[in-house]
Amino acid sequence: MPHDPLATRARLSEVRYEIRGELARRARELEAQGRELVKLNIGNPGAFGFRAPDHLQRAIADRIHDTDPYTHQQGLPAAREAIAAFHRARGAIDADAERVFVGNGVSELIDISLRALLNPGDEVLLPSPDYPLWSAATILNDGRPVYYRCKVANDFLPDPDEIEALVSSRTRAIVLINPNNPTGATYPRALLERIVRIAEKHGLLLMADEIYDGVLYEDARFQPLAPLAGDVPCLSLGGLSKVHRACGWRVGWGVLSGDARRCAGFQHAMDLLGALRLCANVPGQFAIEAALQGADTIAPLCAPGGRLHEARRAVLDSCAASEHLQLVAPSGALYAFPGVVGDAASGFEDHAFALELLETEGVLVVPGSSFNVPYRNHFRVTLLPEPDVLRDVFARIDRVLQRRATARRAAPVDLATRRAASG
Repeated sequence: MPHDPLATRARLSEVRYEIRGELARRARELEAQGRELVKLNIGNPGAFGFRAPDHLQRAIADRIHDTDPYTHQQGLPAAREAIAAFHRARGAIDADAERVFVGNGVSELIDISLRALLNPGDEVLLPSPDYPLWSAATILNDGRPVYYRCKVANDFLPDPDEIEALVSSRTRAIVLINPNNPTGATYPRALLERIVRIAEKHGLLLMADEIYDGVLYEDARFQPLAPLAGDVPCLSLGGLSKVHRACGWRVGWGVLSGDARRCAGFQHAMDLLGALRLCANVPGQFAIEAALQGADTIAPLCAPGGRLHEARRAVLDSCAASEHLQLVAPSGALYAFPGVVGDAASGFEDHAFALELLETEGVLVVPGSSFNVPYRNHFRVTLLPEPDVLRDVFARIDRVLQRRATARRAAPVDLATRRAASG
């Protein structure tokens, strides 16, 4: 007897993750046909020749015989104490190992923390553009994303007055991604202090995605949120994947700070949900102490002459030389978020552009609208390839945009446009 297809969760129709979506599937099809592609869709250092530092690899190898059993649901005690000490050293005076949660990457902890926090219909204030996992996890935990704008004209920094205007009786949290993915913006102390005051006034949880905290360029500075939050509940998220180039190890952590009484229920909920998944990946946890107490291996890559610095410079120079692109220089993280301008921007649709770029030039980028913005003239690239590769990529991007601009200039002007021009 035939049956209807299996139904899936209705809210999945609201979820987008184009970083690994339709375009990435098309890229795999092209590769299967023998095409060589430059894939700039994922911030995955290991795919571009970066390696986790040797002292982190040794830390795991030296303890591999201890990695077979489950560990405590919050993580290895020594790893949690190292994380707490790291946060205390940068000003979060109440950071404590008992309020540290180790997860299978920050991604898992985002999901767990929102599941611990939200009741159906509760709202979370998210940046636009955002990293789309935040929107997806809010939706799939029965919440509602409410976006505060980070405008190009303001160098992708948010307006605290707009954030406060969006607070409602259902708002539970304010999410900050600093340094930002996808824009590379870093948030100044004064701006963060104003957002802390909003959270304090309205009784909200601050959720600080700080996974790129050490990836900084030129004179940019990273200001952690927890020291400014004080008694205001704050969950600070970090990990090994970006700063330490160990994405595949799936090691992330969350540090809960703020008034212990106010945080107690949320802390218990995080612990319960962590216990339900038993524990995070154990081998990678043995690298945490070495990572946080060992040599700084990311700063040389971001300094002049370092590979990430020079890759960023290649993107800045390419965009400056193009009549079709405009870029707010990223001051942190591993991405650039160029905008298309001029004749090429007329009638521009980011997904169609990304597909054309993939099909004709063999370059995979992420459409900007995938990051929950209302405009469709941006795209994201990662800064991980070698500088010369990025220069070549942007030459290919410019070819596609030049074709579009030329076609737009050659297109006949319609009657309505003529009438408007003549007054």
